[in-house]
Amino acid sequence: MNPIRVLLVDDQEIITRGLKMILDSEQDIEVIGTAADGQEAYRFCCRNRPNVVLMDIKMPVVNGVEATALIKRDFPGTRILVLTTFNDDEYIFEALRKGACGYLLKETPPDEIARAIREAYRGGSPIQPKVASRVVERFTAMASRESPSFMQDEKVNLLTDREKSIVSLVGRGRNNKEIAQELYLSEGTVRNYLSNILNKLGLRDRTQLAIFAVKNHLA
Repeated sequence: MNPIRVLLVDDQEIITRGLKMILDSEQDIEVIGTAADGQEAYRFCCRNRPNVVLMDIKMPVVNGVEATALIKRDFPGTRILVLTTFNDDEYIFEALRKGACGYLLKETPPDEIARAIREAYRGGSPIQPKVASRVVERFTAMASRESPSFMQDEKVNLLTDREKSIVSLVGRGRNNKEIAQELYLSEGTVRNYLSNILNKLGLRDRTQLAIFAVKNHLA
């Protein structure tokens, strides 16, 4: 099986060097390049088409949010994981809206970074449980500002009660294993439900589903 091709994007060379050393030790992951800003990252994607991009947020020239939007516009199959700190809230949520599939704190242990890359590559949305609650809180606040007179999206009516329960748990940051345990289902069944839900709602991935859940008061 071909390794997962990864691009590292950060304006601090010590971080990209350290991550490259860590990830190059994984048999199924190959770091194919590094970039110091969003513009470099976009140009690299034009030439090399990585599977997964680990994207810093605050960078010169073009920041991570703008780079995420550009890359997802032209290379929708590329999965983007945001590398962040707790202080980057404003940028985190914009990056998720622009198409990032999840985010990691820069303090994340090496084995979890590798696991998150694999999950992102398989179509998942890695969001660490310790900060998932902040995502929900922030999306809730954003939804309130954007629609003070709340009107639920009509697409909610397409969902069965079971599907609404799953959407609610996704909106609260639960992963597939946690959803399966809470609803007494197998993880495979949860995956099937999620696939059907995304198709029904016309959403791209789990991150968009979490936003949908919060905006429609399902979380």
